[in-house]
Amino acid sequence: MITDVLTAFFVLSGSLLAMTAAIGIVRFPDTLSRMHAATKPQTFGMILVLIGVLIRLDGHYDSGMLVLSGLFTLITAPVIAQRVGRLVYREQRIDEHLLDESQLRPRAGDDEH
Repeated sequence: MITDVLTAFFVLSGSLLAMTAAIGIVRFPDTLSRMHAATKPQTFGMILVLIGVLIRLDGHYDSGMLVLSGLFTLITAPVIAQRVGRLVYREQRIDEHLLDESQLRPRAGDDEH
């Protein structure tokens, strides 16, 4: 009974986070906001769903594959978000007033290579 409640909690909360991420991707106005919605809540939602499934499987031999799926998600999502953000910045498809400070723009006196 306790495992069913825990499984339901993790799967439903992870699914809710994934749904909010999908809504954010559709509704947010610019690419950086969409990128944030696509990576953070989506990744955390998937991890919560995987935890719920791991609780439900309770030592099944497929549990290792779920752990690997979660690890690969945690490894690849930040890399993809960084690459998309760098591409958006490079192509100047960003609203400059949204940035506090541009760390990619060369400073005065720096050599541009």
